[in-house]
Amino acid sequence: MRKLPKMPKLLKTAGLECENSFCKQGYSLIAGIDEVGRGPLAGPVVACAVIMPLGLQIAGVYDSKAVSEKNRIALVEEIKANAIAWSLGWVDQDLIDEINILQAVYLAMSKAIEGLSPQPEAVLIDGVAGKWQPEFPSEFIKKGDSISHSIAAASILAKVARDAYMLECHEEYPEYGFDIHKGYGTKKHRDAIREHGACTLHRRTFIRKVFD
Repeated sequence: MRKLPKMPKLLKTAGLECENSFCKQGYSLIAGIDEVGRGPLAGPVVACAVIMPLGLQIAGVYDSKAVSEKNRIALVEEIKANAIAWSLGWVDQDLIDEINILQAVYLAMSKAIEGLSPQPEAVLIDGVAGKWQPEFPSEFIKKGDSISHSIAAASILAKVARDAYMLECHEEYPEYGFDIHKGYGTKKHRDAIREHGACTLHRRTFIRKVFD
């Protein structure tokens, strides 16, 4: 029996239903917002806001955690080339310690929105509604980075930017292995903290239990 050719694997791609819902209400500049770096022991939290053209769907744009590093990096250029606007909001580890991680996430998202030009008419936000509310008509979407195309695009831009920053940090602090875990609390990272102590990148409020 003749072997059939191998079919290419279909890339998971977030849909446009959330964007279309706002579009039906008359909005055309719709920003998707997501953040990365909520849980690590070291480094910043980074949020991204992206306004994509209505109806555009880029194959493979999905929750950044489910996309390979190689594909994320390739998608960054395609997202940026097609986006109407995109912006990153950064909050470093010192401010995270000062105001707590939840407030830091809200601040990073606010910064990301403020950096958009043009400004959005409505926003889609990954997560569940909390005390923070942007000044624009908005909707919080649980697991939005796998449902909303613009949120998924934001998750990829934020993840690639933060990962690149942590790779730079590895050059200064190679003993912690930031190039591998990007600041997350792996066993190797926790062991390195116990051996070398904390560096300036560590979130003091996050690493207390490492020494318990």
